[in-house]
Amino acid sequence: MSELFLSDEILMSVEKPSRYIGHEINMVEKDINNVDIRFALCFPDVYEIGMSYLGIQILYDMFNKRNDTYCERVYSPWPDLDKKLREEDIPLFTLESQSPVRDADFLGITIQYEMCYTNILQVIELSKIPLFSKDRTKADPIVIGGGPCTYNPEPIADFFDMFYIGEGEVSYDKLFDLYKRYKKTDMTREEFLHEAAKLDGIYVPSMFEVTYNDDGTIYSYETKYDDIPKRVKKVIVTDFNSVPYPLKPVVPYLRATQDRVVLEVMRGCIRGCRFCQAGMIYRPTRMKKASMLMEYADTLVKNTGYDEISLSSLSTSDYDELPELINYLIDNFKDKHINVSLPSLRIDAFSLDVMSKVQDIRKVSLTFAPEAGSQRLRDVINKGLTEEVILSGAKQAFSGGWNKVKLYFMMGLPTETLEDVEGIATLSEKITELYFETVPKEERVGSVQITASAAYFVPKPFTPFQWAPMLDRATYLEHAYHVKDTINQQLNKKRIKFAYHDEDISIIEAVFARGDRRLSRLILDVYKKGQIFDAWTEFFHMENYLTAFEEDGIDPKFYTERERDIDEVFPWDHIDAGVSKQFLKNEWLRAKEGKITENCRDKCNGCGAASFGCGICFKK
Repeated sequence: MSELFLSDEILMSVEKPSRYIGHEINMVEKDINNVDIRFALCFPDVYEIGMSYLGIQILYDMFNKRNDTYCERVYSPWPDLDKKLREEDIPLFTLESQSPVRDADFLGITIQYEMCYTNILQVIELSKIPLFSKDRTKADPIVIGGGPCTYNPEPIADFFDMFYIGEGEVSYDKLFDLYKRYKKTDMTREEFLHEAAKLDGIYVPSMFEVTYNDDGTIYSYETKYDDIPKRVKKVIVTDFNSVPYPLKPVVPYLRATQDRVVLEVMRGCIRGCRFCQAGMIYRPTRMKKASMLMEYADTLVKNTGYDEISLSSLSTSDYDELPELINYLIDNFKDKHINVSLPSLRIDAFSLDVMSKVQDIRKVSLTFAPEAGSQRLRDVINKGLTEEVILSGAKQAFSGGWNKVKLYFMMGLPTETLEDVEGIATLSEKITELYFETVPKEERVGSVQITASAAYFVPKPFTPFQWAPMLDRATYLEHAYHVKDTINQQLNKKRIKFAYHDEDISIIEAVFARGDRRLSRLILDVYKKGQIFDAWTEFFHMENYLTAFEEDGIDPKFYTERERDIDEVFPWDHIDAGVSKQFLKNEWLRAKEGKITENCRDKCNGCGAASFGCGICFKK
């Protein structure tokens, strides 16, 4: 067992020292002197958040199954330890071997959210690795990024040696084999990066050069060498039932945000919601066999001791074998007092039978996502729900014994009006009234409670709304206040709670989501002003960003409030997510006309995902 890197004095001086000591249940231990590759796997947020992410567990398990590789973990140190490390000049370290991150061969950073960008710089700097890729030598780790934000990696491109575009189970073996050759020969770092850029799904920013038009838009992306792809196409798992799954995940000492067994039932989504980046970049839909998931559940419960099982996917209601899987989980774990939780479900596909069986174990609130308050706007975003279907689903839920409902909406959607957002309040009221109409007084346990929350819509790359302007800050707040005022006019106002997302954080998220390489300097400047943990409202300071925008001569509205020309070259056009730009254009035009597009199960709309030769694209 490795000795702790930090002294007892330091550990006792920080909040939750168990974030930094490792040695958790199911942690993998190897001799660092007997492996060829050491991979420091990083989630650039606090330990409790990072330990909740399934992707880290999948890669950790997969890498450590290789005899020549030792995968270790590192998370962003909380501000209290961050301060200690800087004051005492202590390098950031991995949990497994309790050794400096800079001694690893790779620093792999999963990038789930744009507001973690300053934390990425925190991790690199505390690891004592040069911040810019161009300044690193063969003695430094290869800094590689993965996750959904890599579909537009340009704002942070200067800090990374490479990005992995797609699903991690596919191309890492080839990359590791190439790295071992690089490590054992006189191959230069530039030569290694050049060769890596030829691998499927590997994007090396230094191999691409960008030029701009006079108006600040992008003119072109060109490769430095003719033998690397002009566009980097994502890699995906084509046989979802054949890939490894972590059956002995690391179990933290302290409670993580998602402290439960997770069963990934499918990847991708058959729905075509025009606001949803995940629904586009994770196409095509692929499902795991229920029989396999049943075996996973049994093993995972034994290996972790968790008392809850959660089904993970973008739209669990669309999983083909949901009834069989739920019935098995209920029948096998009910007597063991293990709860089965379902993620956000589509109301039109929700099963009363399934719902009643789940609630027999433990009643928790149900989460539905109408996304928009009016039917007109739901058609614009292609949600595929009518008010009749929403109310019918809510009635089924109330009949099944539920009285707490969470409703997720967005404000600032393209073409949105005050009348549209007013529907958030009136729909919440209708659902509340439906409860009293559906549940007899003598059968009520407590009272109905509706919690409506609204996010500030951010147009994302590889969605039909990538051309759309973001709603300006003042109008967003006007819409939010109008919802609150309308709720206060409802008969059941005391039973409806409403909250909306921080407007400033969403604006910066939008800048980064659709930004280009010119933002790398801005991110560094903001970081130098002390910004880390921007996703946490208590640490986010908009004034630092406003100052940096002014100092660097960058207008944030260029990235947020400007509607894109239909033929504009985007910062992410050299990334191929498998969904064609022409398809997205067509969907943007259909959105403006309020036209619905059928889902992938009902009709193939030619998005381009069939090029992968798998999943729902080839299922009758």
